[in-house]
Amino acid sequence: MSDAILLGKSTLQNSSNPEVFLQARYGNRHGMIAGATGTGKTVSLMVMAEGFSRLGVPVFLADVKGDLAGLSQAAVVGDKLKPRLEKLGITNFAPAANPVVFWDIYGKLGHPVRATVSEMGPTLFARLLELNDVQAGVLEVVFKAADDRGWLLLDLKDLRALLAFAVEKANAKELSAQYGLISPTSIAAIQRALLQLESAGGDQFFGEPALELADFMRVGLDGRGLVNILAADQLILRPMLYSTFLLWLLSELFEKLPEVGDLDVPKLVFFFDEAHLLFDDCPPALQKRVEQVVRLIRSKGVGVYFCSQNPDDVPDVILGQMGNRVQHALRAFTPRDQKAVTAAAQTLAPNPALGDITRVITQLGVGEALVSTLQDRGVPLPVERALIVPPTSRIGTISDEERATVRSRSPVGAKYDTPVDRESACEILTRRTADTAQAPDATAATPKDSAGGWGKTIKDMVFGTGRRQGMIETMAKSAVRSGGSRIGSALMRGVLGSLLRK
Repeated sequence: MSDAILLGKSTLQNSSNPEVFLQARYGNRHGMIAGATGTGKTVSLMVMAEGFSRLGVPVFLADVKGDLAGLSQAAVVGDKLKPRLEKLGITNFAPAANPVVFWDIYGKLGHPVRATVSEMGPTLFARLLELNDVQAGVLEVVFKAADDRGWLLLDLKDLRALLAFAVEKANAKELSAQYGLISPTSIAAIQRALLQLESAGGDQFFGEPALELADFMRVGLDGRGLVNILAADQLILRPMLYSTFLLWLLSELFEKLPEVGDLDVPKLVFFFDEAHLLFDDCPPALQKRVEQVVRLIRSKGVGVYFCSQNPDDVPDVILGQMGNRVQHALRAFTPRDQKAVTAAAQTLAPNPALGDITRVITQLGVGEALVSTLQDRGVPLPVERALIVPPTSRIGTISDEERATVRSRSPVGAKYDTPVDRESACEILTRRTADTAQAPDATAATPKDSAGGWGKTIKDMVFGTGRRQGMIETMAKSAVRSGGSRIGSALMRGVLGSLLRK
């Protein structure tokens, strides 16, 4: 079947579905890969990823353990792989590498991935900083004030400068009257959280050149979709940064891609490994927004596949959207494990030939799984017990030399490897403070603007002195160069707070 991905072969005698496929036209109906550690989830993920790539679908996945990098190298038929192929009856196995692009927030194992502070938005930024409701509300006010004036914040030092500006007595009074109370205590707490984020290396994620989604959705000259692999072995040590980054990326896809309905193949497939981190300590309001995004992003041609140990790591509302399921073995050692096994069994389409699904889940071997995918007319396939086929690429890590070779062939290296630090809010506000200190009498003599203290500051920054460029003028030029809005236009935000353009 040229429009489907072979996942495995049934082990049931006289099965009506001896081969289990994932239909490409239902690839955007989302999916779940679950199972205990060491049961073969990584292999299932690799088989799906390279299957979509062969169909011309770009793929994004996070490499938490370092072994997904093997997708960039052809498999070697050795002592471990050969018996597996014989058991599956595969005689036409053709080892092949996949077109891979490596990414890394820290810029060590792949091209740097960056976003601007404005693009991240206050909702996800508050989660990243682990702020309480009051502090998150103050951050919302600061972002709102910047958005209404068309100001783009590029990196953390811009946000820090804006916080310092907002806490000044006259500005805080004006902002509090317009948007809501700004407490110096809350500002101080946000500044401390920013310091912790910088200490953890999170500042490397914010800046320019910012990631463009088009570079994640490339198709090679051979028609294969690029496999984008995020090196996450260090990032996973910062669970909040890891999950917030993936949430931001998901929100960018949701907000920026057009509606396309159901396609023959998805436009992009997004694998979310260690999915439980997304929902750990997730505020109810944010979780509802995530549920909305997962439910609606299907119409943008994006398939989202969650990978985790237990299906109940994902909320029921989202789990109900997973049309394609690969369930590896679970171990029922504790009461929670037993509950997870029961829950997993209840979410799979029953198959009378299989018997008690709850019992079977605990008896699966390594590389074996219960598989149920959507078939004709979107009807779930009765769950099959299947041996997962091996990927045509290497299962395991790669050497530094192999990684360097892949990076040297990347089509986007020249674009992202060199950071850009243009003039932005930090430099402008620093210069403004210096100007004010040099001419206190001129500042005091300025008549009060009808808009109050904030309006007076804007007037000073716009018209300033003849020698210097005003803050609004400079920020407007910066915003235009970055694709931002014109002066006087408010920046708009979407469901998860990511930046929209008017």
